[in-house]
Amino acid sequence: MAIEVNDANFEEVVLKSEIPVLVDFWAEWCGPCRMVAPVVEELSQDYDGKLLVTKVDVDSNPNTAMKFGIRNIPTILFIKNGEVVDKHVGAAPKSALASKVDAVL
Repeated sequence: MAIEVNDANFEEVVLKSEIPVLVDFWAEWCGPCRMVAPVVEELSQDYDGKLLVTKVDVDSNPNTAMKFGIRNIPTILFIKNGEVVDKHVGAAPKSALASKVDAVL
């Protein structure tokens, strides 16, 4: 299951993670975000133990969104060893995101 992270715990949970992290930047009012949410949840189950899947509500956590230059949502960042290694902007099919996850792992 995807973990909600916020401005306060982002560094601890995401940047210091021992395993690669998928970060879904989203908002409640965003239609494409709601479309990609079930895909993100499926990925969290498919890659359980190998990938940490997190979500950041950009409305509640503007500092983290600003730090990573998030201008459009949904934006999905792939972070490994505290560094952004890949990025996807907009809704995407599961296969496209899974291939990005596989490349990060």
